Amino acid sequence: MSRSRRGFTLVEMMLALALVGLVMVGLNTFIFSMTELWGRNLEPRRFDQHVRAVTRYLESELRAAALPPTAARDRPGIAPAEVRNEAGVTEELLTFELPAGSRLFTWPERPLPDVVCALAVRREVGLVLLWHSRLERDFESDAPRELVLTPLATGIAYEYYDPAFRKWETVPALRKTATGELERPGRLRLSFTHGALKRDSLITLPTATEGLPVY
Repeated sequence: MSRSRRGFTLVEMMLALALVGLVMVGLNTFIFSMTELWGRNLEPRRFDQHVRAVTRYLESELRAAALPPTAARDRPGIAPAEVRNEAGVTEELLTFELPAGSRLFTWPERPLPDVVCALAVRREVGLVLLWHSRLERDFESDAPRELVLTPLATGIAYEYYDPAFRKWETVPALRKTATGELERPGRLRLSFTHGALKRDSLITLPTATEGLPVY
């Protein structure tokens, strides 16, 4: 009875403490290594999240511009056009119209509908959204306002599909037809840069559809 009720010896206690110590050291090493790895990849993850957020925003606005009644078979909601910027320089940009405007627009008075937008990339500025409403008194004479969507965008390119060769062609500027008219691209490619990190985002331009949108 006395042998069955005896406690742990000093040697057994020392061995148990040593085993617990080894386990704790292993756990701490694992936790510290995971924390270091997580912190090391934090900046690339944030950069990727930013690129995805800008891409999703533009995709949503472009889909809204391609819906009727703003867009129709004979009047696409997304089209290339010549736009005069705040510096008085005319640029060939991709334009689209938002019937309800956008949550990012800051109006001096009440918000207006029928907002005409255009996309441009300014050097050392980023991706710029040019916008003004058709209902403004000086719509034809005043240059559109400019809103910086992201300072991390460093390039914009346009992609045209070649059915003969069944491939996409990427060009740095909007292409013109044989008659000199600006040709609507099929896709938009945006380049983002943050330090040594570089990403490309591809946006397919929706076409005008008839009837109600499919959700």
